[in-house]
Amino acid sequence: MREPTDPLRQTPAPAAHASPNAAENPEPLHRTLRNVGIAAGAGVFLALVGAMGMDRLPLTTRLLYWVPLMVGGSGVAHLITLAMGRFPRLSENPWVFGGALVLALSIPITFIVWFYTTWMVGTDLNWNLIPQIYGSVLVICVAMTAIMILVNWPGKVTHAPPSGAPDPTIRFIERLPAKLKGAVIYAISAEDHYLRLHTSKGSDLILMRLSDAIRELEGLEGAQTHRSWWVAKDAVESSRRDGDKLVLTLKGGAEAPVSRPNIRPLREAGWF
Repeated sequence: MREPTDPLRQTPAPAAHASPNAAENPEPLHRTLRNVGIAAGAGVFLALVGAMGMDRLPLTTRLLYWVPLMVGGSGVAHLITLAMGRFPRLSENPWVFGGALVLALSIPITFIVWFYTTWMVGTDLNWNLIPQIYGSVLVICVAMTAIMILVNWPGKVTHAPPSGAPDPTIRFIERLPAKLKGAVIYAISAEDHYLRLHTSKGSDLILMRLSDAIRELEGLEGAQTHRSWWVAKDAVESSRRDGDKLVLTLKGGAEAPVSRPNIRPLREAGWF
């Protein structure tokens, strides 16, 4: 270690990892293990590339620095996520939740990194390093929180009106091609820049983003089962396992995949 203070100049933070809906239900073991694995993998990658001025240190030292920090940070993130789950409004938007998580996580992680780095390099605590460490902590927390949100956050849900309420105006119905007018919508799947409409009158393609379509489908009971699929709940006829994947069989014969973050919410909602 030529200059013990080199690694301190830009010391990054551990990863935020917890699932945003973990506070409402205990987090499944496989999800916890997956998140810890992602954090450990990020630590190994940062050690291999010698990130933040550590390229002069032996690989073993870099691994002993990065992997425990990333895994430990994932545990801190999980605890903070549980606490934040007591404020349901934060969970309405994944990116609002992520921003709040980053702000809440970056402060304790900064001090953890400060103490751990000082211990690793064998120097005295230096308060002047706190601003530099915090900047790096913030960057890593933002990146890892974004990754974990993309990996763990369930898809969007659309809702039917309460019983006895007037029939809603579903804007998306106006977009149906002429040959599908009056059809019941079973599902919508993304194909490049197009959407394939699966209906009681067959299928067709329209040019539109899935996220925009889901907003206009409000009024129909359904959910985004996968990043490229929205499915109407009434269209589901059965479900089956395909290896470690779950597939929904729909009216009309289409089959819609269900991504892992969506399996539990859909099961609890009575989809299968």
